[in-house]
Amino acid sequence: MTIEPLEPGGPRRPHGPRDPGDAWVVAPSGERYWGRFGAAGLLAVDADRGVLLQHRVSWSHFGGTWGLPGGARHEGESACDGALREATEEAGVPVGAVRPHFTSVFELGYWSYTTLVADVVTPFEPAISDPESVELSWVPASSVVEYPLHPGFGEAWPTLRALLSVRPAVVVDVANVMGAVPDGWWRDRAGAASRLVARLGALAVRGVPSSAMELPAHTWFPEWTAVVEGEARGVDAGTSAVTVVAAPGSGDDAVVAAASDLIARGRQVTVVTSDRELVARVADLGASARGARWLLDLLT
Repeated sequence: MTIEPLEPGGPRRPHGPRDPGDAWVVAPSGERYWGRFGAAGLLAVDADRGVLLQHRVSWSHFGGTWGLPGGARHEGESACDGALREATEEAGVPVGAVRPHFTSVFELGYWSYTTLVADVVTPFEPAISDPESVELSWVPASSVVEYPLHPGFGEAWPTLRALLSVRPAVVVDVANVMGAVPDGWWRDRAGAASRLVARLGALAVRGVPSSAMELPAHTWFPEWTAVVEGEARGVDAGTSAVTVVAAPGSGDDAVVAAASDLIARGRQVTVVTSDRELVARVADLGASARGARWLLDLLT
């Protein structure tokens, strides 16, 4: 592998100094890939309008094809941050307008491309904000194959489309998970619950590896629900990444109700509890269950 700097005809950065990541990676066989530190792109999914595609300008790599807003990652930048930054720079995607769903990674060892698939939570109109786009358009998922696609995106699209309907959600029995760690939680139940919910929020942001979810792709961003009861009912999530449900009575009943609601909305639900009776109840609904240790290992 070698690194070649930006050259005429390559992706352009019209504003500010060029980032060290803006360079070609040349494979041992001679193929060139854009992004010294890899590249990332955003597949924004709008429930009503379809997916956001970018018609690439003729002078760009595979110019004239349709693909995703994206580009080279900066040094030390995560793939998700890179995809969102590039989507803002190239397509005017507002900060906070999308919620991560999952990532898919094309890995060569010396170079990688990460597709961040994200749901539109605040509708927006894309705007061409740099010279790399001829057109930006919302395209129904069923019509994507009718476009002349960028080869990499065209190869990945069938798999990506099949995963769009996979909607994982996790319901956490907070009292049960707290009880699995003898750290003195019983002296301050509300404080212990608040700390656990904060850790759930951090996990929701960084995502869960596919191996833990038993799902394809690389990283998933489930919907998180934390059910609290008793003295912990006043806990505030402090983040939109976690929904806190205060059980009015039985915590188990609230967990079952939360799981049932999510299943009715088409989610694949995992309930985190080590309570055998509760495991049996959620299994009757069609949810799966994981013990507290499963979650605690993810939180470490």
